Order: sequence, then structure tokens, then C-alpha cells
Amino acid sequence: MNIVDLHRHAEAARQLPAETLLIGGERLRHGSGAAFNHINPATGQVQHEMRLAGAADVDRAVKVARAAFTGWRLTKPSRRAEILTRLCDLVARDKDRLALLSSLENGMPSRQFTGRQLGIVQAWLRYYAGMADKLEGHVTAAWPAENLEYTLPEPLGVVAAIIPWNAPVISLAMKLPAALAAGNCVIVKPAEFTPFTSAHFAQLALEAGLPEGVLQVLPGAAEAGEALVRHPDVAKVSFTGGPLAARRVMAACAETLKPALFELGGKSANILFDDADLKQAIPYCAAFPMNNAGQGCQLPTRLLVHAPIYDAVVEGVRQTIAHLLVGDPLAEDTFMGPVVNEAAMGRILADIARAKDDRAGRLLCGGGRLEAPGWFVEPTVFADVDPASALAQTELFGPVLSIIRFEDEDEAVAIANGTPWGLAGYVQTRDLGRAHRVAARLVCGNVYINGAMNVHPAAPFGGVGLSGFGKEGGRAGIEEFVRHKGVAVALG
Repeated sequence: MNIVDLHRHAEAARQLPAETLLIGGERLRHGSGAAFNHINPATGQVQHEMRLAGAADVDRAVKVARAAFTGWRLTKPSRRAEILTRLCDLVARDKDRLALLSSLENGMPSRQFTGRQLGIVQAWLRYYAGMADKLEGHVTAAWPAENLEYTLPEPLGVVAAIIPWNAPVISLAMKLPAALAAGNCVIVKPAEFTPFTSAHFAQLALEAGLPEGVLQVLPGAAEAGEALVRHPDVAKVSFTGGPLAARRVMAACAETLKPALFELGGKSANILFDDADLKQAIPYCAAFPMNNAGQGCQLPTRLLVHAPIYDAVVEGVRQTIAHLLVGDPLAEDTFMGPVVNEAAMGRILADIARAKDDRAGRLLCGGGRLEAPGWFVEPTVFADVDPASALAQTELFGPVLSIIRFEDEDEAVAIANGTPWGLAGYVQTRDLGRAHRVAARLVCGNVYINGAMNVHPAAPFGGVGLSGFGKEGGRAGIEEFVRHKGVAVALG
């Protein structure tokens, strides 16, 4: 294990932004909500004290956003594109600071942000900067006709973006650029556990030239979220989180019949066929589910292995896991850091204990807490897992991988589709026909074959079933934030 350097973390905490709320152009340390002590998940020590946003802050922010919307909706698309492009450049400039803030707030290894995540964030900003002037109306009437009929794509107004704690900067990139490019104002509610990256991101947006009030940040808990969702002047809610909270959000939206977009996680299956390149596939299949300590909505936490290669894969996964360096998220060579908080650690360890008691599978490695001051859970793998067990059906949101044997393609597809989730699917095979065939049969929003990059900005991303509905990414992603007005001109 990479030992946590407590002194280094204490020094790093001095760089945390003092004010994490942004209302209009005003930065605030304390909102009207409950007092909150932010604990560094790697050390277990309090590193920041604040008051969360409350209902009064939401009401004020919505009023500011409504006023800002009057001018922002009329801002030329080329200017919106300039601002988003400049924001992309500033994110790259401040990549090390954002990486540090990510590590301090949720334990993500800093190298994960400066590596792959930075590229994802920049790609989404660039893509929607390029989409700002691509929202076009259409002539809808055939010729000749009594009317000339056409459509106008218009922004919705004030959008509430409720983002999760596991990857807040990526969530910002998947929600904000599309909404802003379409001419909306956005109020972001980060989780109370991850206020720092959102605060800095919003500050960069102001530096990029975004007018005050177009983007505001209100870190908070349930009080702020409920006030945002229920506010009559919020036009749409874009929510990433869990199904339980989503049901409450959806019920609140129903009061004013406002639309919502939900991305709610998953229990994604990774199907490994016997003709795959095992030299590449095994490390990928073992390590990828442990990214960010397994706290990722579409991580492939069910590994379905073809019977002829099952034993070899199980041993390969065990060896790969044994070489993953777990520890201090600020260390350059750390692969996996802590989970986000003590409650998450307790929940994950309880799920592991339950799986052992239920004999849902054979514990291959891990299963306990690492000896460290923070909230570290060992990378854990179960083999011979029952596909119908809670271990294979429940999103644990921790560093836990379930390995399941299958005999043929039909059984693999049946197991993969045998949960109420439907966010992502993964396939490893050299057979191109099989790859396309299985991808078509999987009931999920996105399929990734042989290590294909996920969450690409040009591709619509979103789930089915318990994983939610609506799309982020691609043209579908920006269409979520416009309404099409029909105009008819009489020609008589």
C-alpha cells in the first residue's frame, strides 16, 4: 500500500477555495443551510468548515438566473462558442489544481484527472462549443402550401443540474456545455462532499467571459436539491445519482410538469469470449472496475467469462488485482484511493460481508478495510458468482468485481440483460460478427467493444430501465435543452 502522507495532505488543504457557493458574481463560504465539516477521505480529518446552500439561497439564485437569462438567450452563438472554448483552455491551464481538488474532496487519484479525465472534460467543452451555432430551425411545410411553416429552437430558461460526488468535473462537462451553448442559465448543485471542483470550475467560467448569473453553484444536501427541483421558475432538471433520489425528484417535477433527465447508474456486464486477446483483455477487465475505487456509474462490475477460458481468466484477474497500488491519492503512482466517506466504506464492507454470508460467490481477494487513517476498502473480487444474487444484481458503488461463468452466447446475453439496470455493456471478442450481434442484443444505452473509449461527446449517453432516461452527448444532448416553437405565416 502507498502510505498516506498526512503532512502533505494538511499542506494541500490550504489550497482549498474558502468560498464554495457562487450566486451571481458573489462567492460565499456560508449558505443558509446546515453546517458541514468536509472530511478528507484519505486522512479521515476535517479540512474545511462551511454552511451548505439552503432554500433561501436557491430562491435568490433562481431570481438572479432569470434576470441573466434575458441577455444570455440573445447572446450570439458565436460568442457562446468563444466562451466555452476559452473555458476549455482554462481547464487545461488549471489541470493540476483541479486534480488536487478532486483528490482532496473525494479521494480520486490525481493522476486519473490529469490523464484520461482531463481529456474527456476538454472534449465535451470543445464539442458543444462547436454546437452553439448548429441549432437550426426547419421549414416544415411542403410546397405549395397555404402557410409557410418553420420552427425556432429556443432555450428553456433556468436549468437545475444536480451532479454526483464520484466524478463531479466530468459531470459538469456532460451537463453544462450543452445547456449553456443552447442559451440556458444553469444552477449547479454539487454534492456536499465535493464542493471544491465545482466552485473552481465556475470561477474559470467567469474568467472565460461567462456573464454573472448564467452559471451559479450551490453545494448542498437534500434541502437545496428539493428547493431547486420544486422551484416554479426552474424549467428542467438534469439529475445524476441513484434511483431512490430520482424517484423523489421525479415526483417533485410532476407538481409543475417540468421535464427531467436522469442518469442513475448501473450494473454493467463485461462479456469476455474465448477468442478475445486475453493478454490485453484480462488487465482491462480486472483493473477498469477498480477505477476511482469502483465509484463509477458505468464501470463493468460484472465480468462474464466464457467457460473454456474461465479458470485462466480468474487467475489472471487475481494477479492483476494483486499489483494494483492502493493508497495516497496525491501520490503519482497510486492507482486506487479511498472511497468518498466513512458511510460509503461501511456500506460497501457490509455488502461484502452479506455476500460472503449468503455464499453468493467465492471470495477471490480483498474483502476488508485497509490499515490506513482514511476510508480505504481493499480491491475485492468474487468468483463463481450466482447471477441472481444480490451481489450480481445490486450496484455496490465500490471496488467489488463479480466474475460469472457462461457457456455460450445466448447465456451470456441472458445474464447481461438479467438485471433491472441498463446503462452500459462491454464485449471482448475478435469476432466482428459476434461483436455486432451481441451489441444489438444487449438491453442498455451504450455498448463498448474491445476497450473502446466511453462517454465520447459526439455519442448520446444514457440508460434504460433503472438506469434512467434522457441523453447527454451528441446532438441529442443539446436537444435536451431546447424547445422547438412552430411559426406559421399565411400566404394567402
